[in-house]
Amino acid sequence: MESPARNLIGKGTVIKGDVESSGDIRVDGHLIGSLKSNGKIVIGQTGVVEGDLTCKQADISGVVKGLLKCEELTSLKSTSRVEVDLVTKQLLIEVGAIFTGKCQMSQSAAPQPEK
Repeated sequence: MESPARNLIGKGTVIKGDVESSGDIRVDGHLIGSLKSNGKIVIGQTGVVEGDLTCKQADISGVVKGLLKCEELTSLKSTSRVEVDLVTKQLLIEVGAIFTGKCQMSQSAAPQPEK
């Protein structure tokens, strides 16, 4: 079985549009649009996302503005600055992280499949 793809939006790269990935993805650049992954989304310290995120796990060290739906663990690192409406199963916030918005946590945080 083939392992899922690992993708990178590098520092200095700006993407305007929606991105979907079946594997993990890391953002160190700037994304204006939605980001959907069946795996883990990592937003690096230099990463900025202005749009909705949907994923299995999220590890955020940069800036996110929008809606964040995470099936499992959302981790906000000390350098993160997020303005989101968050739906997640588990949440870890390090000292120094800036979180503005609403948070809904439950055992069934999985986003509902589209019909």
